[in-house]
Amino acid sequence: MKTKFLVLLIAISTLVSCSPARKIGQWARRDVINDSALRSAHVGISVFDPATGSYLYNYQGDKYFVPASNTKLPSCYAAMKYLGDSLPGLRYEQRGNDLYIAPTGDPTFLHPEFAIQRVYDVLKNKDLTISLSLQSWKDERWGSGWSWNDYSESYMPERSALPMYGNVVRFSGGNSLQVVPSFFKKGVVIKDPERNTSYSVNRDIASNRFLVEGQVQAKPVETPYFTDNSQLAVELLSDTLHKQVLLVNEALTQGKIIFSQPTDSMLKPMMHRSDNFFAEQSLMMVSQRLLGEMNDANIINRLLQTDLKDLPQKPHWVDGSGLSRYNLFTPQDMVTILNKMQTEFGIERMKAILPTGNEGTLTNYYKNETGYVFAKTGTLSGVVAFSGFLFTKKNKLLIVSVLVNNHQASATAVRRAVEKFVEQLREKN
Repeated sequence: MKTKFLVLLIAISTLVSCSPARKIGQWARRDVINDSALRSAHVGISVFDPATGSYLYNYQGDKYFVPASNTKLPSCYAAMKYLGDSLPGLRYEQRGNDLYIAPTGDPTFLHPEFAIQRVYDVLKNKDLTISLSLQSWKDERWGSGWSWNDYSESYMPERSALPMYGNVVRFSGGNSLQVVPSFFKKGVVIKDPERNTSYSVNRDIASNRFLVEGQVQAKPVETPYFTDNSQLAVELLSDTLHKQVLLVNEALTQGKIIFSQPTDSMLKPMMHRSDNFFAEQSLMMVSQRLLGEMNDANIINRLLQTDLKDLPQKPHWVDGSGLSRYNLFTPQDMVTILNKMQTEFGIERMKAILPTGNEGTLTNYYKNETGYVFAKTGTLSGVVAFSGFLFTKKNKLLIVSVLVNNHQASATAVRRAVEKFVEQLREKN
């Protein structure tokens, strides 16, 4: 009898020791938690099986972390749910010889990546005076908690009701300085043009005065322009259309909508290169669509009370892009959002929007997992995030979120540790 009991005990012990949670825990401790690059860091890991609706593993999955650009996942979810198949580019109404227009926050207007410009074609071809209403803009050019001293960096364009040219000025050289849009050339000051070093461009924080230092080269440099001036939108649009544009103090709630681009043609680059501008303006477009105004705090509050009310832990969500360190999400929150996305929109659409191995922000990572990993990364100083879908060798779909805060190693070392863990999940499940 004792022998049978001992055999049963050993069998149970063996089953427990080989359980998925135990195996995943061993890999997590070896590859991430106890890795030399992360020993002083805060780490959260969640691995979810959507087929069974259960977690295979959680390590501090209910703890809050700064998610960096993983914040783009809830922004992308909102855009996919509420912007439809095509982006609403502009609302307009003709009144006699006046064409009244109200922007929607569409970031693709005059953006060089989008060759087809339906909004521009309508405005350009109308032999009418343009009356521009900006009454629906109810926010600031920077998001809550943004690092103000990054204001002239290309990754932090200012937000606005009527984005044009990606809200950046593009400088390039050759025989002479090229400025696009040329409207801003009048504000350019050139210093040391003969200095044979790489050039830099810096803008005054509260004006469109640009200081170009050094010898301008062919490689373009992008610098955000100052948007906090309604008259600027009027002047830039007028300069672009070569016709008169008037600013009106009237909200435009009726009229027709011009649809500009397929929605996913914006969401794909937004997720592949982690485009902060597209993410911020996507949230503004959803706000305009649902609330009739552009305000990120109000639309975030609305989404958290409705579509995202079932998140396991209520996040502190403050912007669309993840530039702010005020954002706080848990790994379980990220898993839940991703599960909602694949449930509501289908895994094939998610595979088309998110980068796979060795693509986009996953370039040089997950090379052996191309076509099997589809994920959003996130990086700030001391922060590395990874949340996405994983197809295992047994063709099982898993949803994985790894959030790392307060590390003191290189971001590359932390990403490699996370990569090793994800590779184990794919190989042995």
